[in-house]
Amino acid sequence: GRARPSHSEPRGRDGRGGEEEEEGWHQLYPGHIPTSQLQKALLAAGSAVMALYDPYRHDMVAVLGETTGCLALPNLRDKMKNHPEGYHILQERPLIRLSTLDMARLQGLPDGSLGREYVRFLEDNKVSPDTRMPPKFVDDEELAYVIQRYREVHDLMHTLLGMPTNMLGEVVVKWFEAVQTGLPMCVLGAAFGPVRLSTRKLQVLATELVPWAIRCGLNASCVLNVYYEQRWEQPVESLREELGIFPPP
Repeated sequence: GRARPSHSEPRGRDGRGGEEEEEGWHQLYPGHIPTSQLQKALLAAGSAVMALYDPYRHDMVAVLGETTGCLALPNLRDKMKNHPEGYHILQERPLIRLSTLDMARLQGLPDGSLGREYVRFLEDNKVSPDTRMPPKFVDDEELAYVIQRYREVHDLMHTLLGMPTNMLGEVVVKWFEAVQTGLPMCVLGAAFGPVRLSTRKLQVLATELVPWAIRCGLNASCVLNVYYEQRWEQPVESLREELGIFPPP
């Protein structure tokens, strides 16, 4: 539900309610920070500048995604609700965390399986699913889960697309995600991420990787409608074919 006025807070000795009641908002989920449209605009502008200055500021990228996703997130939520597997995900709300993953089991899966290749990606790039920030500025509890799910499957997008976590790989994944999700944050990253690349990499990006990423994004079914936790044993190639993701160039 959306943030609504709270009438349950005790009133202060001066006859007024607490800070949350004065502002007419209450916390919708742990960590939620209610903000006005003006505050969201200021946060979006500031986080966009910082994210462009340092693309590895994942906290700023996260804030930008939350404060600019007012149109894209409901659309993604509706896609999930209208898909059997996506609806199941919304009902159960699984989390991808080290505490929820059986890493030993995933490491023991056959080469080429989704679980084994996902763990290989984490190990090779020295990243952890626990680094994904929980949402704060989304004023709808269900939409907050949608953007959290998007963040948690981001590394799986790298795995499916065969892209590393360097700047070139991140830009390619952002092009794919921009087409898939419509999130302004992804569009911004796709458009401005290449400014830090060398001329040689820009040429490869423009002639091979971006056209491929756009084709994949347009052709693939919604990647949020995959219950990845139930697909660990599925071969990556099989899942790519099922989704409509073309083999990486």
